[in-house]
Amino acid sequence: MTDWHDDLSPRPHEPVRVWQPTAAALPLVCDSPHSGTAYPQDFGHAVPMALLRRGEDTHVQRLWASAPAHGATLIEATFPRTYIDPNRSDDDLDPAQLDGAWPQPLSPGPKTRQGLGLVWQHVVQGGVATPLYARKLGVAEVQQRIARYWRPYHAALAQAIDASVARFGAVWHLNLHSMPGDVYQRLGRTDAPPLADFVLGDRDGTTCAPEFARLVGDTLRGFGYSVAYNEPYKGVELIARIGQPQQRRHSLQIEIRRPVYMDEDTRAPNAGFAPLQQHLDALLAQVAAYLRAQPVL
Repeated sequence: MTDWHDDLSPRPHEPVRVWQPTAAALPLVCDSPHSGTAYPQDFGHAVPMALLRRGEDTHVQRLWASAPAHGATLIEATFPRTYIDPNRSDDDLDPAQLDGAWPQPLSPGPKTRQGLGLVWQHVVQGGVATPLYARKLGVAEVQQRIARYWRPYHAALAQAIDASVARFGAVWHLNLHSMPGDVYQRLGRTDAPPLADFVLGDRDGTTCAPEFARLVGDTLRGFGYSVAYNEPYKGVELIARIGQPQQRRHSLQIEIRRPVYMDEDTRAPNAGFAPLQQHLDALLAQVAAYLRAQPVL
């Protein structure tokens, strides 16, 4: 992939990019909250960049770049999830991370207890957790991260979701991610099955119609990939908020095993990148055909 290059330059005035449909619009919204590589200057991390970047869903927005050509709105974060994670609640913080008292009650959840909450506490490689900071974070510092990055991302996604519902009476949302090849080791799982190429998460059937999840999974299997459902990822904040299938709001998380398309050490695309990109384009075509057949349209 000779056209690929690293660009880690800060982009404080562009925390989120929104790509509008370039074909007839469909009630389809895709978002990539973790593929950002623009590292803010005030990050203040204490780990090498090569280790810090292992938190990225690198290239995910590129893999799905054809979504607007199929009628979808595509939203991507430009900032890294290790700085602040838009797939977490804004109160999912550990008070022990902070150098002072937070002005509102906090609700640290399971991800924060793993050190992977709204603001990450460590980075894991090979089962070893390395502290991300050599300091406590200032309350005002974290509040600024929420205001400048987390809120704009949530506002852009909410606007796209609400616009689809207003126009079509429904929305189908694809929450796009990638996962490390050693994910079970990171999770401390010793009894785990082999990690699938794709993991589809619908929070155990609660965030989208089962037939939609099956359509995505069966299409991917048809391309030769292995697919698992809700193992080991069920979906977190974003699909939990958006997915209300009883109100025709369907939300599905899609995780891709990173070694399928890139070198996890260098972050460079590998030989699988182009074929995967073509398969995802074909998947989007199948999803678009499914949506055009819905009564809402």
